[in-house]
Amino acid sequence: MHHDTRWLARLGIDQGLFTRPQCLEVQAKLGDDPDLMSFAQELIDGGFVANVEKLEAIAELAAAKGAEGAPVNDPFEESDAPHVVQRGSTAVRRDGGAAGAAPDFDFSTVAGMDDDALAAAFRELLVATARFGASDLHLSTGARPFIRKNRALSFLSDYVLTARDAIRLNTALLADHQKQIFLERKDYDYALALSHADRYRVNLMFHKNGAAGAYRMVPAEPRTFSDLGYAAHETTIKKLLSYHNGLILITGPVGSGKTTTLASMVAYLNETRTDHIITVEDPIEVVQPARGCNVTQREVGPHTKSFFTALKGALREDPDVIIIGELRDLETIEMAISASETGHLVIGTMHTSDAATTLNRLLDVFPPTQQTQIRSSVAESLRGVVCQRLLPSPEGGLTLACEILISNTAIQNLIREGKSTGLRNTMETGVKEGMCLMDNVVFGLWKDRKITAETALANITNRVLKSKIT
Repeated sequence: MHHDTRWLARLGIDQGLFTRPQCLEVQAKLGDDPDLMSFAQELIDGGFVANVEKLEAIAELAAAKGAEGAPVNDPFEESDAPHVVQRGSTAVRRDGGAAGAAPDFDFSTVAGMDDDALAAAFRELLVATARFGASDLHLSTGARPFIRKNRALSFLSDYVLTARDAIRLNTALLADHQKQIFLERKDYDYALALSHADRYRVNLMFHKNGAAGAYRMVPAEPRTFSDLGYAAHETTIKKLLSYHNGLILITGPVGSGKTTTLASMVAYLNETRTDHIITVEDPIEVVQPARGCNVTQREVGPHTKSFFTALKGALREDPDVIIIGELRDLETIEMAISASETGHLVIGTMHTSDAATTLNRLLDVFPPTQQTQIRSSVAESLRGVVCQRLLPSPEGGLTLACEILISNTAIQNLIREGKSTGLRNTMETGVKEGMCLMDNVVFGLWKDRKITAETALANITNRVLKSKIT
């Protein structure tokens, strides 16, 4: 049977679009070697698939995956091996076992596996890690393999990876040209897609002991603002996204969910507008299929040299909305501000902890001779700043805390005059406009018993509020 047909069946079953018995029924009707399009059409004609749009997206991915070979777990062949699959949002196992178990992998067997077996086993490990609810998997020379779940670290095994184990594991899923780039540069970032529902952001590097890899689990679909924790601020977020020009900044420390929030914003724009959206990411994480908008996703490296060159080119590509994965240098920030002034809505991320720090970081990258001009430009173009943190909840999950600045006349005057110390008072009086301070939000989460007193005290700077926490 064609590899792409096998991939279509594998991906569709894993995403709950249809079942294995239905695939076998279609195979029995079409014969042992149906092509991709015939198989997909029979799924529709047979009444097995109602969501034709999703089937088309899966078929496109299956065609690409089929060019690389057959899937490890062939859905047309019986197997007694347990396999983790995804049906809707519920994790189940093909053998009927319990869902949500911690990943189980015997790392001591890596040395004895051939390359194909290791790649297949590693794919299963990644899928199981994601289904377990972990956010990251780490495989490093001289250390035990570990995962991060709800910000806490836990070890998968007591086995310490050797240098050979680590290099083989971390390069098991790389194409030859990718492996060559990694070994030459000693650093490599890329997006790994095992299926439409299983995507990972990967960073590979070398340290004093040998190779290491960090695998970030990427959500299959963008989440709603309410699901993210913005239920109380959803109206404010949607109002920010209603503008057709200006600059919106999403900020927070590493691991605070900025990319997830950015993906949700793109998805919302995609559903509610008929515009051209250009994203520049490093790497592409959440895939955004065109809906109301045409979405052009570019990745630094394969598609463009840098954020700056992509942003410069974007201005000639007829965009309405420009999404920048990270505002990290003077050239990129300057171009983003210019784009926001020339009729585009620009949304970008920065690694800052609050609104005042964000504005200082944004402005201080410019030389003193440009300060007056750039403060005036930012005052005119800035629409808002959304700062976020993920705080541990008593139940073991994570709770979102945020600070939101909305540009108004008072905020614009403070930016022009360089009086960032006055932002806090202005934001406190701008609650009716949707503004909120991180300290007040964290205090509210503590009052609602969504975080512990210890967590609240660690994330509040206001002495008055701290004194009220017991």
